[in-house]
Amino acid sequence: RIYSGADNLRPVLNGLGISIISTSRGVISDREARQRHLGGEVLCELW
Repeated sequence: RIYSGADNLRPVLNGLGISIISTSRGVISDREARQRHLGGEVLCELW
């Protein structure tokens, strides 16, 4: 399992891909997690 804080969520392929993150607010994309300042478990990366 990979857990990442909001500050450590990096863009996938310079923003062309996305990560799916499981947070306390539900399953969201990495972009939305960074905007909401949420961290969580990285479920997968799509590129």
